[in-house]
Amino acid sequence: MRKRLRKPIKKEKDFSDKILKILAQNPNKGFNYKQIAATLELDDTQSRNQIIKDLKLLAAAKKIIETEPGKYLVKAISQDYYEGTIDMTGRKTAYFICPDFEEDVFIPTNNLNRALDKDKVKVYVYNRRKGKRPEGEVIEVVERAKTDFVGVIDIQKNFAFVSTANPKMYTDIFIPKDKIGEAEHGDVVLVHIEDWPKRADSPFGRVEKVLGKPGEHDTEIHAILAEYGLPSEFPIEVETFAQKIDTTIQESEIAKRRDMRDTLTFTIDPKDAKDFDDALSFKKLENGNFEIGVHIADVSYYLEEGTILDDEAYQRATSVYLVDRVVPMLPEVLSNFACSLRPQEEKYTFSAIFELDAKAKVVNQWFGRTVIFSDQRFAYEEAQYIIETKDNTIPVETSITGSSYVVADEIVEATLKMDELAKILRRNRMNEGAISFDKVEVKFNLDKEGEPEGVYFKIAKDANHLIEEFMLLANRKVAEYIGKQKKTFIYRIHDEPNEDKLIAMQNVIAKFGYKIDFRNKGDISKSLNALMEEVSGKKEQNLIDTLAIRSMSKAKYSTDNIGHYGLAFDYYSHFTSPIRRYPDVMVHRLLQFYLDGGKSVDEETYETKCLHSSTMEGLATNAERDSIKYMQVKYMQNHQDQEFLGVISGVTEWGIYVEIIENKCEGMVRIRDIKEDYYTFDEKQYALVGATSHNLLQLGDEIYVKVKNADLVKKQLDFHFIRSNN
Repeated sequence: MRKRLRKPIKKEKDFSDKILKILAQNPNKGFNYKQIAATLELDDTQSRNQIIKDLKLLAAAKKIIETEPGKYLVKAISQDYYEGTIDMTGRKTAYFICPDFEEDVFIPTNNLNRALDKDKVKVYVYNRRKGKRPEGEVIEVVERAKTDFVGVIDIQKNFAFVSTANPKMYTDIFIPKDKIGEAEHGDVVLVHIEDWPKRADSPFGRVEKVLGKPGEHDTEIHAILAEYGLPSEFPIEVETFAQKIDTTIQESEIAKRRDMRDTLTFTIDPKDAKDFDDALSFKKLENGNFEIGVHIADVSYYLEEGTILDDEAYQRATSVYLVDRVVPMLPEVLSNFACSLRPQEEKYTFSAIFELDAKAKVVNQWFGRTVIFSDQRFAYEEAQYIIETKDNTIPVETSITGSSYVVADEIVEATLKMDELAKILRRNRMNEGAISFDKVEVKFNLDKEGEPEGVYFKIAKDANHLIEEFMLLANRKVAEYIGKQKKTFIYRIHDEPNEDKLIAMQNVIAKFGYKIDFRNKGDISKSLNALMEEVSGKKEQNLIDTLAIRSMSKAKYSTDNIGHYGLAFDYYSHFTSPIRRYPDVMVHRLLQFYLDGGKSVDEETYETKCLHSSTMEGLATNAERDSIKYMQVKYMQNHQDQEFLGVISGVTEWGIYVEIIENKCEGMVRIRDIKEDYYTFDEKQYALVGATSHNLLQLGDEIYVKVKNADLVKKQLDFHFIRSNN
C-alpha cells in the first residue's frame, strides 16, 4: 500500500524586521496593522494575523510604542539603529562600517535599499546573538558619497542607460531622453544622479559631459580624472587671475628676507621634472661644521588667502601625477615658472637652515624667508654619477643636456659631503625604528602620442636618498619647532600598523620562509626592515613589498600629533612641496605667523582643512594607480602573441592573479581556463589543487602566461595559462 505524502506544514513568517523598517522610515507617523500590510502588499489573512502578533511582540519588547489602540510608532531612540558608511564588495553585497561594532555588519543585496559605495547611511542591525555574524538593512541614505559617475551610454529610442566599469557600482543609471544632451550611443560620459525614485530599479540621472569614445587615450585619461571628481583644466577666471600676478623679483622684498644668493645652491630632481620645489645650499663653516640650507619655493608669497586662485588650490589640495601628464595644483605660470627654483634665476624661498657637525648632528637651526640663486640643476642620474665616480665630468649618456659637461669642483665637493651626511642621517633613522620601503616604481617610455613603447623600473639610489634625508630633516625640525610650543599646526601623522593585517601578511610570507617578530612595535619595524632587505631582488619582492605597505596604516594630515610610525619621528610635517601640496602652503603660512609672534590659531578650522587635504590626496592616489593600470593594459595589448614568465601574486576561488616579472603587469588566469587538470581552491593551503595530478598552484610559483584579453575600459588583464616553470 502506498504511503500518503504528508503536506509540509507552512511556517509562519516573522515580519518584525520589515515592520521596524517601515516605522523607522516614517518616524513621525503611526501605523496600524492594515497600513503595514498594505505597504508590504500582503492581503491574506495569515499574513495579517502574523503582523498583528509581531506588532504586539515588538511593543512588549519596547522597540515600538502603541500611541493609541492598534496604532504604533517606532521609538525615537533605538539601540538597533546606527549611522556609518557602506563598503560595497564586487558581488552586489556590502559591509556596514561603524565604530560601534568590532566587526563589520554584513548587508545582503536586497537590504541595500539604494545605498551606494561609501554612502553615509542609517542601518537597522539584527542577528546580533553571540557567535552570529551581525547583519543589517539600510533604512536611510543620510548622505551620498558621490553623485557623479563615469560610464558608457547605451541609447534606446526614448531613454538611455549608463553602465560603469566600477565593480562596486551595482546598478546602471537611467537617463531620460531629454537629459542625454550631446551624447551619442557608445560614448564615455560623465553623469550626475539627480534622484532615485522609491519603486525604480535604477537611479535617474543626466549627462553632464561627453568624454569621448571608449579606448581612446585622452578619453580614458579624462575618464579616470572624472571618476574621482578631479579637474582636468583650470577655470578661465583662475588662469586669468594667475597671469596678472606680478612675478618679478623686487629689491624691496629682498630687503625683508635673508639674502643667500651668494651661497652655493643647486637642485636635484627627476630628469623630466618641470617644477622644482626644493633646492639645497652648502657652506663649510670656519669651525669645521657644515651649513646646509633646505630652500623651498615660497608659494605663499604669491598665493594670497581669500583669492579665487587660493580657493582653487585648496579645493584641488594636490597635484595629480598620471602616467602621461601632471594635473597641477597651481597654474603653470606659478608651478613651472614663478615658483619653480630654476637654474640661474633668483627666487623667493622659505628656508630651513641647519648647522651640522661631522656626525650629522644638528647644532643650530634657523627658519624664515630667503632669496636664493640656483647655480646648477642636476638630474638624479647626474648626481648619482658624481657620488659613484667622484668625477666632475658628466658623460653624454648620463647628461640631461645631451652633451658632456664639467661640474664645478665646489659642487662636486658639496654633493659628496652632503651624501656622506645623508647616509649618517638615514642610518640614525633606521636605528631609531624607521621602516625602509624602497618599493620598485613602474614607469613607461611613451612616444609623442602617449603610447607606451617600453617599461622600466625606478629604483631609489644614493642621490634620491640624499634629497630625501634633507627634506625629512626639514619637515621634522619645522614640526618639532612648533609642536614644542603647543600651538595648532598641521602634522603628517602615521599610526601603528594594523595587527590583523600583519598577521594576515605573516600567513602569506610564511609560505616563502619569512617571519615577522610581533613582540613589540620596535621589533616589528626591525623585522620588517630585515624582511625588505632579504626579499630585495627576489621574484616575490614586489608581492611582499605590496603586502607590507598594505599592512601599514595610511599616513594623513591632522592637527592631533600622534607622531609618524613609519619614519620613527615624534614630530613630522609637510614643509617641502608647496607647489604640489596645499598642506605645505598652510604649514608655511602658520610657521611665518608664529615666527612673527602670532597666537595659536583655531584647531577645529585647521582640522577640517586637514581632513579635506587627506581626502583629496586619497583620490589623487587612486587616479594615479588607475592610470598605471590603464597604461599596463595598453602596453600588453601590443604584446598579445608573446609568452611571459610571471609570479602568482594572489589565489582565489575563481582563479590566480599573475604578475609578469619583466614589466610588473598583473592579470588573472581564471580557474576554468586552466585546461591541464581540474583545479579547485584549497583555502588552507591558499592554493589551487589539481584533482588528478595533485599539482599545486600557489603564491610565488612561476608560470608562463599569454594575454587572453586586455580591457582598456575596465583596466583589466586576463591571461591564458601556458605552463608551470618547474
